[in-house]
Amino acid sequence: MGERSRVLVAEDDSRLAGMLETLLVSDGYDVELARDGQRALHRGLTESFDAVVLDRGLPAVDGLGVLRGLRSNGVTTPILILSALGTAPDRVDGLNAGAEDYLAKPFDIDELLARVRALIRRASSSVPTVRFPGGQLDVGSRTVTLSGGERVVLSDREAGLLELLARRPEQVFSRAVLLDEVFADADDPGVVDTYVHHLRKKFGRTLIETVRGVGYRLGGVG
Repeated sequence: MGERSRVLVAEDDSRLAGMLETLLVSDGYDVELARDGQRALHRGLTESFDAVVLDRGLPAVDGLGVLRGLRSNGVTTPILILSALGTAPDRVDGLNAGAEDYLAKPFDIDELLARVRALIRRASSSVPTVRFPGGQLDVGSRTVTLSGGERVVLSDREAGLLELLARRPEQVFSRAVLLDEVFADADDPGVVDTYVHHLRKKFGRTLIETVRGVGYRLGGVG
């Protein structure tokens, strides 16, 4: 049985948020809720999701602010805006800000679920590109293109480590978590340090930051 897709629902109306959670869980997803834009932005930057359902009228940071914040930090998770603002100019604003889809409230439940499925299906069938300070990684070919145009092909493990760090740039990963997520076939936590060294040797010491007593995170994002 495959791993369940994760969906972040950013909605400040507690009743609607609860209904969306119930619907999406019943459709086979693991759901996380964020009740304001600040929390939604933080979770989107520090955790990995397969899709985001985003209200525009969020407190703290509005939905378009969350969307722009995610996109400017290289987060490519497909986003469906779900909003009471449903005019054509509203939809254009949302799509121009980086959303993949836009659905006006009130909405049809079956249509919402179908759109979420389509977002995740399209994303899983495309070859993702992950950006990091100074370059970008083509996950399919394991090729890094640096800002100066130079291209570097990585090993599977190097690419897996860089992808994980770049997808969650604000998160600090312990060696145990990195060992579990990237080097599942290895028993020695020292393999993490070895591949951190490999990447630093290829792209400079500042690519990966050591957080003393905790682990590693992507460098150049603080």
